[in-house]
Amino acid sequence: QPAEEGLGGARVMIEDGLFDRFPVEAVYAMHNWPALPPGTVGTNPGPMMASADRVTIEVTGKGGHGAHPYLAVDPVLVAAHIITAAQSIVSRNVRPVDTAVVSLCALQAGDLHAMSVIPGKATLVGTVRTFRREVQELVEKRLTELCNAVALGFGATATVSYERVYPATVNTAREARFASDVAAMLVGEERVIRNMSPSMGGEDFSFMLQEKPGCYMRVGQ
Repeated sequence: QPAEEGLGGARVMIEDGLFDRFPVEAVYAMHNWPALPPGTVGTNPGPMMASADRVTIEVTGKGGHGAHPYLAVDPVLVAAHIITAAQSIVSRNVRPVDTAVVSLCALQAGDLHAMSVIPGKATLVGTVRTFRREVQELVEKRLTELCNAVALGFGATATVSYERVYPATVNTAREARFASDVAAMLVGEERVIRNMSPSMGGEDFSFMLQEKPGCYMRVGQ
């Protein structure tokens, strides 16, 4: 499979007729997992990996001189407030029994060699991780609303681009049970974890699980 990391090779293979040419009944995947001891296998009959979404937030203000900030609209200040406010989405909008992560991981604005120049724009890039589509849609809606409202409060504007890169990796119960049974035959029941906690990481295999029943497993190393 090409382009497993970041470019969705599985999706392209499916669009190219993978399961028309090879009409399999179920799909299975194994991935190494350093958090498990060698010789163990872990899985569960539900979500194994989260959806992986990319968020780009462009804040537009008004450039100016750092000595005269009252004549400018500082997008760096606005971006800082958005970063802080975005952390309230999970704690105040997502039900505690659900799971979500909002991480704004990069900020680009201005010039490090221009200490007194307020830039006109700032760009934030981050990721959102969820297991359920309803939670994914909620986070996207609230993040967009929050960014627009925070920017407006400072006299700036914000544009949010929300890209759904990978869906959640969700096992089907029958196939997860079958995979666990086979693993138990190989390594012993005591070395099989049948209710392993899911990870907030993303996985390209999720596209295949949207088309066919199957199971994603972790192999200890």
